[in-house]
Amino acid sequence: MLYKKEKYGEEKEKKKEKEKRVRRRIIQLLAFFFRELDMKKRSYAWQLVWLVYDLMWALSVGFLGMGVKSVTSVNIDTQSYVLYLLVGSFIWTYLSSLFYIVSWSITWERWEGTIEYTFMAPVKRIIQLVGNSIFAILYGLVRMIVVFVLASVVFNISLANVNFVSAGVILVLASISFIGFGMIAAILPLISPEFGDKTVIMIEAVIMTVSGIFYPISVLPVFVQYISKVIPATYALEGIRQAVIKGADLISLWPQIWPLLVLGVVLIPLGDFMFRLAERHAKKTGKLKRNG
Repeated sequence: MLYKKEKYGEEKEKKKEKEKRVRRRIIQLLAFFFRELDMKKRSYAWQLVWLVYDLMWALSVGFLGMGVKSVTSVNIDTQSYVLYLLVGSFIWTYLSSLFYIVSWSITWERWEGTIEYTFMAPVKRIIQLVGNSIFAILYGLVRMIVVFVLASVVFNISLANVNFVSAGVILVLASISFIGFGMIAAILPLISPEFGDKTVIMIEAVIMTVSGIFYPISVLPVFVQYISKVIPATYALEGIRQAVIKGADLISLWPQIWPLLVLGVVLIPLGDFMFRLAERHAKKTGKLKRNG
């Protein structure tokens, strides 16, 4: 009987310790989330500037679609073509902001002068990256929704055929995949203080080109099409376009869903592993704090 009481007491202590660890991880995650929020609040004027930029980008793309008939003799459904272009613009607004916030997390740490404090703190790096990523998802959604509503009013977009459930599922899966992608890209500013952030911009440009934001990937050279098959944005754009324009259900979107599932499962652990290797390298070589 005494042995059972001691064993029960040990199990109870282990359970309490586990609960404490979970609470500590949640608090740490929220700390990084609210730190990102505070940084954006401090620069709220710039956030308005980027919001106006996103809106002007979407409007330019929409007017481009409306002007096709004026400059060509092609007979197309202008409304459908405008919606095709706008969906690409909206989704890229969201995914690019998500990719930007996660991949530039190291650059922001250097600019704020907090990189040494953050990387020496007893916090798992995955907690930091996930906390930043959760904020990036919510921030990107707000920007995308605002731009979507304003552009819908300008172009009188009909949402009668939209399958919101399918579009939402694809967006969630794409977000997970892009978080992993952003983790991998965040390595570059860490190991190359001089040119890492510039390389991240180049990667973003490549993703934009090969993922078919404003055109189907079938128009790309064959070798580029192979590259596009490992980019989450390719499947996100195709899936959400089908959900918005054709009202496609989840069953018919399976060819876009399973690659996003695979990429999400692979990219997040891979990004965490590679980031930890890069962090150790940066600490050993003195690149953690260096700005140039």
